[in-house]
Amino acid sequence: MAIKVFITDDHYMVIEGIRSLLQNEKGIEWIGHASNAASCLAFLQQQQPDVILMDISMPDKNGIDLCKEVKDKYPGVFVIGLSTFNQESFIQKMMDNGASGYVLKNATQQELMEAIETVVKGKIYFSHEAAQALIQHTDSSRPVLTRREKEVLLLIAEGMTNNEIAQQLFISTATVDTHRKNLLAKTDAKNTASLVRIATQLNLI
Repeated sequence: MAIKVFITDDHYMVIEGIRSLLQNEKGIEWIGHASNAASCLAFLQQQQPDVILMDISMPDKNGIDLCKEVKDKYPGVFVIGLSTFNQESFIQKMMDNGASGYVLKNATQQELMEAIETVVKGKIYFSHEAAQALIQHTDSSRPVLTRREKEVLLLIAEGMTNNEIAQQLFISTATVDTHRKNLLAKTDAKNTASLVRIATQLNLI
């Protein structure tokens, strides 16, 4: 069975360039393209590809948000982030929202094929430059937070009190306080204000 590939990008030259790289590849079926998020979602209501190559920057909705929406509605569709940006923050946000890979727009035909074939097997793929960006930003100074700690941190950054966070997350205030203390310890912050500042600098929020 051929792998059905779809691309969402607002630049016609990018679409045509990638299509020309893939259209004659054995095992690949090019089923179309969309120039914005709305068109992509409309297409998916009629037909689902195996893989979407998804631009990060689009006029109506960014690819990071679109990726989450697509994965929520069509969990069986694999998304590969497609961008000129190789900043760790963009890559991480795409992966957090369900993407299975990240490829730069200067990728070779071999990289594109490898990315598509890798993600349909349920594995993660990063192009060489994207992988290097992740490696360069991974160091011991950046703490590893649990999913719940990330949720609490985001609500702290929004100015919520422990009681408000507890109500929002349906947990006790004591549990929130424990998460807050763990966040202060992990970031070596002295108070809430410095916690938010340090978390922003470390791209944790």
